[in-house]
Amino acid sequence: MRSIAPSARPAASGHTPRRRVGRVLAVAVLVIAGLVVTATTASAETTHVVALARSVDEVLNNIRNWLMGILALLATVFLTIGGVRYVLANGDPSEVEKAKQSFKSAGFGYGLAALAPLVVEILKGIVGA
Repeated sequence: MRSIAPSARPAASGHTPRRRVGRVLAVAVLVIAGLVVTATTASAETTHVVALARSVDEVLNNIRNWLMGILALLATVFLTIGGVRYVLANGDPSEVEKAKQSFKSAGFGYGLAALAPLVVEILKGIVGA
């Protein structure tokens, strides 16, 4: 009886890598088909929105709110990354320095979020709203 080397044996589940790839591709095709069907039914509903904002002032306030939200979100992400890096640094000076840089970036992001109303006021002055 001929023995088979461990690397030449099929996987324990009885599925070869080629079958796994085929299954992954089949699942991917089904997901894409589902997304296409969903997108076509979603786009079938047409709405006519002329403008939600009534004035330029309201548009600029909406821009300010979005800017503040996005900047605060990104700053929070950098703060979280910095905290995780600092905890996982385990005394490694290069990792501690990367964590400190993330903390600085978070502070910069929070500062920009705090200055977003000033930017909108400058835009209002330029536009004349």
